[in-house]
Formats: sequence, C-alpha cells, structure tokens
Amino acid sequence: MTETEAALRTLAHNVRAARTRAGLSLDELGRRAKVSKGALVALEKAQGNPNFATLVRLADTLGASVSALMEGRPEERVRVVSAATVMPLWKGERGSEARLMLTTSGPAATEIWRWTLEPGEEYPSHPHQAGVVETVNVTVGQMVLVVNGTDHPVGAGQTATFDADAPHTYRGSGTETCHLIMTVHLPPGPA
Repeated sequence: MTETEAALRTLAHNVRAARTRAGLSLDELGRRAKVSKGALVALEKAQGNPNFATLVRLADTLGASVSALMEGRPEERVRVVSAATVMPLWKGERGSEARLMLTTSGPAATEIWRWTLEPGEEYPSHPHQAGVVETVNVTVGQMVLVVNGTDHPVGAGQTATFDADAPHTYRGSGTETCHLIMTVHLPPGPA
C-alpha cells in the first residue's frame, strides 16, 4: 500500500468516526460542511481526493483539527516530524505550498503549519469556527495578511495573530519566497 493510500484510509476512518461521534448522517454533514454527499461517500470509502478547503470545512463542522482527521494514533510522547515526510495540503500554481506538520493533543489543540508563498500568489481562506485564532511568524521574505478586507504587511522577524472567524487571505509579497510558520489555535472541544 502506498503512503497516499494509507493516508486516505486513515482520513476515511477518522472522518467516519468523527461523524458518528457527532451523530451526523452523511446528508447532514454534507449540508453543514457544504460538501456533496457523493464526495463524502467516496471520502469515507478512501476513494476520494478532497482538497484543502474541503478538509478545513469538514474539520470545522466536526469540531476537529485537520490533522486529527489525517493522523493515526499518537504512539509516543515526543513526535519529531520532518517537512520532507509531510505531503503539502495545498499547492499554488506558482509553487507556494502549505504543510500541516502536526497537531498538539489535549482539549485545545494547536496545528503547526509550514508555508511558502511565492510573490503575488495567495491563498484565500473561509472564516473558521468561532474561537479559532491563527498566528503567522514570517521567517524569510514578506507577506500580506488580509483579514476582513484589510491588508496587514508582515515581514521577516515579525509575527501577527488574529481571530480566524473572519475571511482571511495569505499573499506572498516582495521579491523572494516568503517562508512562515502558522499556528492554528483551536477552541476546546471534541477532537
């Protein structure tokens, strides 16, 4: 079995388990997450190929983190993750990408992401559930964080945080690739 097949099986199992715990039918989960029933059926059979936005909508609707839907059971107290072993969940047309490195455990989990943004390329995100807070720390280059239509330039050595229940966009700016670490702080709830 390939890594992709194993990841799809884990995702299928975790989505089905989270949906069952939440007491949602496929129809109801689809309605709430704005995902077609057919796509959900395929996903739960490990036959789908969901995009990043679909995973975020499902996670928000199920009260889980994206990585909780994608990860197997934690085996040890210390996890060391190499970026080279993590598949990008989003790739832009100009080469930008986002990798979900890991999610902390506990009642209020935090997702740790590594992003690269090429100049002029952007990723628009829909508003998340109430209580989600995102923090971006730019390590190289420049970006523009757009929250509720307002631009906020963030450069190397700077960190920005915001309530992510508003529309927001990450845009590469300047002349070089922007590298950033993003954390997504999730409100306490079922994982």
